[in-house]
Amino acid sequence: MPVLRSRQGKGERRMKTGHWDRIGNGGLAFTELGFGTAPLGNLYRAIADSDARAVLEASWDSGCRYYDTAPLYGLGLAETRLNAFLRGRRRDDYVLSTKVGRLLRACPPDQRTGQGKFFDTPSRQEVYDYSYDGVMRSFECSLERLGVDRVDILFAHDLDTFNHGATRDARIDELMRSGYYALLALRDQGVVNAIGGGLNEWQAAEALARRGDFDLFLLAGRYTLLEQEALESFLPLCEARGIGIVLGGPYNSGVLATGPRPGAFYNYAPAPQAVLDRVAAIAAICTRHGVRLVEAALKFPLLHPAVVAVIPGGQSVAEVIDNRSHLDARIPAALWADLKRAGLLRADAPTA
Repeated sequence: MPVLRSRQGKGERRMKTGHWDRIGNGGLAFTELGFGTAPLGNLYRAIADSDARAVLEASWDSGCRYYDTAPLYGLGLAETRLNAFLRGRRRDDYVLSTKVGRLLRACPPDQRTGQGKFFDTPSRQEVYDYSYDGVMRSFECSLERLGVDRVDILFAHDLDTFNHGATRDARIDELMRSGYYALLALRDQGVVNAIGGGLNEWQAAEALARRGDFDLFLLAGRYTLLEQEALESFLPLCEARGIGIVLGGPYNSGVLATGPRPGAFYNYAPAPQAVLDRVAAIAAICTRHGVRLVEAALKFPLLHPAVVAVIPGGQSVAEVIDNRSHLDARIPAALWADLKRAGLLRADAPTA
């Protein structure tokens, strides 16, 4: 794999990168670790601008050169914090993705979206809009907040049952009928290099992949050390079509990082006992091989040929440093073999 093309500053480390180019437009160079900026949108707790900047600087120094964001994250706050961080850096030195599907509308503070989830954010209300005009307006607003003239990847955001319930298919239809053509136009114009979807469910991602000419999917938590159902049909489809996968949430909201302790989170909620039991069994085998559970969890998705980067996120400098340390861990092949023999890892999961 090629090394980064950017100049390396004092204290910066290099990270393994891979070049991905599905349609022959030059493609993108992904570092194995990306940085997801939802925590910098004050997810679950507010952090100061200076602390957010320190986290971003630590990610850059660790070798990370892929940054993912969205209008939803802090209702624009994450994008504006990225603006200050990226300003002055060479545009070709990093890969940047954001998302469309929501417009942000000013509202009274007590009516803002995300109360109890995002804290100390602008008073904005989300409005779902997957139409052509909605995609173009969202993209234009993101460029303004980010302070850039182009974005490398544009994802249609949250077209899944988790967010839309029974109306999911209608929302997918809305995108494919209208907003999809805005995505194609932006890619054709070279304003974005790649288009795709950022979703929480592999089934919804597969539905999109079968209906359109998509390049990449950001799949949150659905191909991890804990669950590999996406191997049934979605990931083979991606391999066949050259579609890349950015894997978000490799720790399944926390339980694969913290282990099966009381109060551990899975899918943004306290983990059920069945999940805790399975994680405990996985952790026991990791321990026998002298490997930490969190290390195996971060490394596992990267072994699939369709996965171009993993985004573990981080809300503190310590978490960023830990993630880089986990990436550098060596995992013996015997660990994967033992997990498969125990029925804790699918037999068809790539592990080499």
